[in-house]
Amino acid sequence: MCGRYSFVVEDALIWERFGIRVRTAVYKASYNCAPSQDLPVIIGEGDGSLELLRWGLVPFWAKDPSAGARMINARSETVMEKPSFRNAFHNRRCLVPADSFYEWERQGTKRPFRILLKNRMPFVMAGIWEQWGKKDGPLLRSFSILTTRANELIAPLHDRMPVILQAEAAHQWLTRGSETDLLRLLAPCPAEMMEMYPVSKRVNSPLNNDPPIHEPVPEDPEIVL
Repeated sequence: MCGRYSFVVEDALIWERFGIRVRTAVYKASYNCAPSQDLPVIIGEGDGSLELLRWGLVPFWAKDPSAGARMINARSETVMEKPSFRNAFHNRRCLVPADSFYEWERQGTKRPFRILLKNRMPFVMAGIWEQWGKKDGPLLRSFSILTTRANELIAPLHDRMPVILQAEAAHQWLTRGSETDLLRLLAPCPAEMMEMYPVSKRVNSPLNNDPPIHEPVPEDPEIVL
């Protein structure tokens, strides 16, 4: 799955990598992006700028926004079948920019690991988004990150990982295509392109959002952080 990630990128690099403009009111660097937060995504509309959407997709038919708390991720294998995600998959796909994501080992001390590309460059994760609102009320826009089976690097930690899209695949994801073509994009990122290292357990709390979260810590499980 993907329950935390980071997006700490200089404005110039955002333009270089994604070709989008940065507005200070929207983009604020975050070392610890967490569910229920309003976070920058690329929805493929307008002038190609970042837009703030809430992490945790709320289906348009939901009775209230609390449904989003259970829908931060969507499994790529069943995204077309689930009523909560089907409409968004067909009509509202988005890209979620990041420079790393976090995963926790499932046994022992449950240490958190930071996972990123070996070249240390930002990337985009496949996402879907929806809008929800009552008649004559404000609209809530929210998103979910698609996941796929874990590659060989991440599998010892978890059996799922977010779908990371390369440049051409990212463009295809935002444009209309057949279901077969879109689903073909939702494959694991090759393990040889990625790396990971243990980080402080401070990342467990979204209240902690500062540079030390990215710093590696010793792998000795006896060390208390």
